[in-house]
Amino acid sequence: MMPTLRLRLFSRWLRPLFAAVLLGTAGCIAEEPEDFEATALVRTGNTAPDFTVELLDGGTATLSALRGEVVLLTFFSTWCPTCREQMALMQQRVVDRFAGRPFRFLPVSRAEEREAVAAFCRETGIAFPVGLDPDGTVYGLYATRYVPRNLIIDPAGRVLLAAGEFTGEESVAQLARRIAGALDGMQ
Repeated sequence: MMPTLRLRLFSRWLRPLFAAVLLGTAGCIAEEPEDFEATALVRTGNTAPDFTVELLDGGTATLSALRGEVVLLTFFSTWCPTCREQMALMQQRVVDRFAGRPFRFLPVSRAEEREAVAAFCRETGIAFPVGLDPDGTVYGLYATRYVPRNLIIDPAGRVLLAAGEFTGEESVAQLARRIAGALDGMQ
């Protein structure tokens, strides 16, 4: 195998896994869901810590700039099977459903390089904006471990829901119901 091909394979598949293990923040919620609450630094009722992330498309997103909208903040990792399943459902079940409403879906990749996130988005057909948190700093404001981690944030910046359990389509449907309720409450 040519050295550059080996390096590309390492960068694409193994580097994110090594980074997660070395950071000590590895953990897909499917592994040990009973520890989820103990790892949360932000809970329902808290004000969501502000941050700015670079987006995969080169732009930026600042949480405080989204005040006045309902925000679904989702931390994910490309190597996590439950994250992959959840992200595959988000376009149709959430993004399209709330298009034209004061809502923003802000997925943020936890502790992964741009190349890994870009490859994941290409492979899964993700077209919505995705935030990058290559060193895990933003994630570290919210939790110490486990993905996916979903937070619904109200227009004033308060966390309405902090959740990590993922049971497939029903979990996404529950998120959508909570988002709809928050949007309806704005009227």
